[in-house]
Amino acid sequence: MSAKDASALPYRKNVGIVLMNAQGLVFAGQRIDNPGHAWQMPQGGIDAGESPKEAALRELHEETGVRPDLVEKIAKTEDWVTYDLPEELIGNIWGGKYRGQKQKWFLLRFLGTDADVNIATEHPEFSVWQWMEPGELIEKIVPFKRAVYERVFDLFTPHMGR
Repeated sequence: MSAKDASALPYRKNVGIVLMNAQGLVFAGQRIDNPGHAWQMPQGGIDAGESPKEAALRELHEETGVRPDLVEKIAKTEDWVTYDLPEELIGNIWGGKYRGQKQKWFLLRFLGTDADVNIATEHPEFSVWQWMEPGELIEKIVPFKRAVYERVFDLFTPHMGR
């Protein structure tokens, strides 16, 4: 699909979660479907009738095993943050119905311990995980999402004690 054709497609509504530990590091998981290459933070679609906050807490639990009672909401993006898929992926992801995603991001403080993280979920997204500095994660994210991560960290840095 050409970029011109893709521009007529809508964005998929999505949430992203910056899960920050007491040391100011953020959760990063290596995608199970792209081993050795794609690291990212938890994210996922918003179901019908679900608020962005509800979707964020659900996705966090589904992808990391972290329960809602183990996090505290610090901040969220006021506006949607968007990204376009690379041209070669548009017809192959989400049934070719979307050009990319528009996301609400949440900064959550993790109140648990590493033992509370369990990526071996019912439908695993990540093969391994670790706490990273935001700049390290930006270097390891797939290139087409890099600007989103830079924007999100710019918005959240004042709330991260950095």
